[in-house]
This record gives sequence, C-alpha cells and structure tokens, in this order.
Amino acid sequence: VQLQASGGGLVQAGGSLRLSCEASGRTFSRYNMGWFRQTPEKEREFVAAVDWSGGSTLYADSVKGRFTISGHNAKSTVYLQMNSLKPEDTAVYYCAAGSLLRTTATPWDYWGQGTQVTVSS
Repeated sequence: VQLQASGGGLVQAGGSLRLSCEASGRTFSRYNMGWFRQTPEKEREFVAAVDWSGGSTLYADSVKGRFTISGHNAKSTVYLQMNSLKPEDTAVYYCAAGSLLRTTATPWDYWGQGTQVTVSS
C-alpha cells in the first residue's frame, strides 16, 4: 500500500483545511485508515481513524466535534476535514493504513510522507 497525503497549508485560527490521503495498492480496500500528527516536541499522536468498511470512526478527544474523517469503503481517497482550527493543531499530519484499528502509532503498517498544517493565532 502506498499513501500520498496532501492539503496542508497555512490558515488562521478558526479556519478550515481538508487533508487528502490517496492510497494505492491492491490490498488497500481491506485496511483501516487513520490520521496522526506530530510536532518536534511531541511523539506522533492519534487524530482520527476509519475502519476499512467506512462504517466506524474514532477521534482523539482534542479534535472531536471539529474534525471529520471520511471516505474509504474501498475508495482510494480518505479525507480529514478540519474546522475551527486552533494554533495547537499545528503539526505535520500523516495518514496511515493498518490491519488493526488503534489509537497508537505502533500497530499501523503503512505511512504517507506527511503534510504540514500551520495555524496562526
């Protein structure tokens, strides 16, 4: 599975961005998809995930009600809609694919290259 993340950029606090993760590979449709983020000061942290069927989603408490993960169900692109962005959302965002739906980075099998999101105050 190959993953390509895009859509990051610079936005003011309160603004919105939509990240995309395009996946390829013949076994993609059976993998769960997730988004993580990382800053130089912190370990990679879970943001959101969707199971391979698109029927179940998970969110970190810090983004609930503001971020929405969508797509999958064997489609090649998964999205992360980010609304009401805060300066603390600033990070490099990574998409991931894995056979286990977990909120920790370790069990995920494949990673994209990351896209920078910067939220100014």
